Amino acid sequence: MTFGFAPSSAAAMSTSADLSAASTNPLARMLEPAEWASAGIPLLRNPREVVSGLHARHRPRPATAVVAVLDPDERLLASASFTRRSAPADGWMFRNALLAQLRKVIPHDLRRRSPVRTAVLLYCRDGDARWTEEDGAWMWGLRDACTLHGLRCGAYITLTRDGWQVLGEGRGGRRPNTDSPAEFFTGEALPLLPRTGGAASEVLRRAAAR
Repeated sequence: MTFGFAPSSAAAMSTSADLSAASTNPLARMLEPAEWASAGIPLLRNPREVVSGLHARHRPRPATAVVAVLDPDERLLASASFTRRSAPADGWMFRNALLAQLRKVIPHDLRRRSPVRTAVLLYCRDGDARWTEEDGAWMWGLRDACTLHGLRCGAYITLTRDGWQVLGEGRGGRRPNTDSPAEFFTGEALPLLPRTGGAASEVLRRAAAR
């Protein structure tokens, strides 16, 4: 027979209040660089090639996010770009936006025992390459969106006037940057288009239009 102690009503109320506060506090939905670096995010073998390919394909401007799905050999399977809404940085909102884009371009892998495809995020923004709370919210959102879509969480990359940087790794370069023209894209992408029609498609269309 196992015995335990029931929490007091005061403790239960305190725990409930803490959870409620965390759910409404955007600062609770972000990751610090140290947390990100210790999360076991797989390293890109050739980050510059990935960055250059996404930059050439989507030509992002500041406040543009590009989410891409790579196969185990780092070949681009699908990608999508969208403009960040002018609202306070919130990992939950970023997660929802990323998840909506992933659902549009590639089926989920939730039936697999372990993920085989990896999602990476390239975010083009103003400012310098130093980590910001907005970056922390994107990291939180990417990690959560990958979990909900059955993908491995991959690199988070910023693109600024200083160039590109893989946060948490210390790898980066001066080109491309927010001002550089797009380079010629030689990669091959195999976007998987969702089925059209029905209520689900209408919901995705409205989500993409927001």
